[in-house]
Amino acid sequence: MTNLGDLEVFASVAASGSMSVAAKDLGYSPAVISKRIKRLEEKLGARLFHRTTRQISLTEAGHGFHQRILAVLEGLEEAEDFVSGRSNTLNGTLKVSASTSFGRMHVAPHLKGFMDRHPGLSINLVLSDEFIDIVAGGYDLAIRIADLSDSSLVAKRLAPVRRVLCASRDYIAEHGMPLTIEALKQHHCLAAHNNDLWRLEGPDGALSLRPEGVLITNSSEVIREAVISGLGIALRSTWDIGKELKSGQLVQVLPAYEGSKNLALSAVYSSRRFLPAKVRLFIDYLSELYGAVPYWERG
Repeated sequence: MTNLGDLEVFASVAASGSMSVAAKDLGYSPAVISKRIKRLEEKLGARLFHRTTRQISLTEAGHGFHQRILAVLEGLEEAEDFVSGRSNTLNGTLKVSASTSFGRMHVAPHLKGFMDRHPGLSINLVLSDEFIDIVAGGYDLAIRIADLSDSSLVAKRLAPVRRVLCASRDYIAEHGMPLTIEALKQHHCLAAHNNDLWRLEGPDGALSLRPEGVLITNSSEVIREAVISGLGIALRSTWDIGKELKSGQLVQVLPAYEGSKNLALSAVYSSRRFLPAKVRLFIDYLSELYGAVPYWERG
């Protein structure tokens, strides 16, 4: 009978793609992880990982073995939760990735509510606007705003994302309200911090345009402050400027045109199987918090 602890070690290395990351997650030394993987390979009579000085990856046999033992580990965790009543008692650390602005505005303020329910749990929230490889980085999940239809990861939709063209009342008073999409060429348009195209959907379908303006920056939060201050017109998510729209500080421009409806707020994780209770309950918490009509769209 294969040691169940060795299976857990194997699953952690396979998920993270790193023995050092698995060692940190499981509380072992890298040498112990390596020894237990070697013992499992000897037991099975097959090499489970390709190893180089820089990376580790599953062999064909390792990949097949991984797919088959995940259900075993998931079932064992569910059985332990049932017997011990730990299904709502979380321990350890939950490592989460989120974008800088969204994480600051809509994740950080709600952590207390979740952590009050689970006082034995620590959360490591890492905010970055760069693409994060959640497997290589040892993340339990990432909160992403994107079109994930082609992603190999598992994505749980948390809320819709609505993006609108907007400007301050002062800007409109000084420069006038554009009445057509072509009229935007006569206005100061604030490009996205990564200089992406504006991808819009309007009465005649999808269209893209590259905004031109007087400000170039690598910061999404700078663009936010610039449009609020009256510098120009921007394409912003309502989670970002919903409060200003409600107060009238910002007004929607060309309401017939909005951002792509393929965008969504999602919780992303590496495997549908063997989902730890801490990840499942945090995803459920966020899903309930945001909902089909998120709070920044209400009122």
